Amino acid sequence: MSKLLNCDECKNMPWQDRPEGSFRPVWRYSNNPITKREYNENIDRIFNSALVPFDGEFIGVFRADTYQNRSFLYVGHSKDGYSIELEDKPLVLHNENGEVLPNVGYSRFDPRVIKIEDVYYVVFCEYTNAVTTAIAYTKDFKNFTQINNPFTPNYRNGVLFPRKINDYYKILLRPCDAGNSNFGDIYVSESKDLHYWGNAKLLLSAGFSGWNWTKIGGGPAPIETDEGWLILIHGVTSTCSGWIYSMGGIIVDKDDPSKVLYRCDDFLLTPDTDYEKTGFTPNVVFPTSVICDGKTGRMAIYYGASDTYTGLAFTQIDILVDYIKKHSK
Repeated sequence: MSKLLNCDECKNMPWQDRPEGSFRPVWRYSNNPITKREYNENIDRIFNSALVPFDGEFIGVFRADTYQNRSFLYVGHSKDGYSIELEDKPLVLHNENGEVLPNVGYSRFDPRVIKIEDVYYVVFCEYTNAVTTAIAYTKDFKNFTQINNPFTPNYRNGVLFPRKINDYYKILLRPCDAGNSNFGDIYVSESKDLHYWGNAKLLLSAGFSGWNWTKIGGGPAPIETDEGWLILIHGVTSTCSGWIYSMGGIIVDKDDPSKVLYRCDDFLLTPDTDYEKTGFTPNVVFPTSVICDGKTGRMAIYYGASDTYTGLAFTQIDILVDYIKKHSK
């Protein structure tokens, strides 16, 4: 039976048992979506966001899109992991000299939050002249410092590993073009200081199965297990009616995360409900964060649905790892 490693107990995490008779490895929360459209007079949609345990409750960084279709990052709070309350204004980022960074250009979007030791890192996409991956950090979710330009333009879906590996920080990245590219593979890069990255290695190419024929990208922070690092990804395939985003999973070597051990040929979750199939961008399941309970192995997966809502799904580590290994090619 697979086990979570370096994972704290989370007694109050959201949870719903697997529906009776279900054979799927991941199941949806019955009261999805957990965010609604037209959140307030400034925010239309909340999706592709990241929630983590914090001081006995939950906190996170959320993508909030306005009625002008601009994207901002907001800190959000939750007592139970279901109901989300955003702060009144977008979070404020400072550069490493302590100066406030303005919200310029098109947007900041698709954050992941990764805890490494006692620091929470926010990895997100930033679009000014072109899209790139940005990294900020905080200890209290009140003061955020953004690292000065760690990556050149045309990188998306940055996801840090939650601890150093062989004394290096590791990150998943997907090279792209200046827009919403119709290609994309996942690479692993490393850094000693989070500022300068290199030694990039190809981890996974799109097209290993029909649900990711067009492109792939990293999802939530990798999850350490006794089998290796469990990595949830999104994959995109092209159909006559447009792109379809699904969730999949792989397991990579614990000491060399550029080495894939298992690659699930089946998708784990694909658009099937109204809130996933209809919205601002139809047919999207986009995983961005996972809350785990180290004692029970339970996992709560947060995902963006149709670029409009936040969905919640559940699994257990043994069920998910066994499924990925059984359906690996």
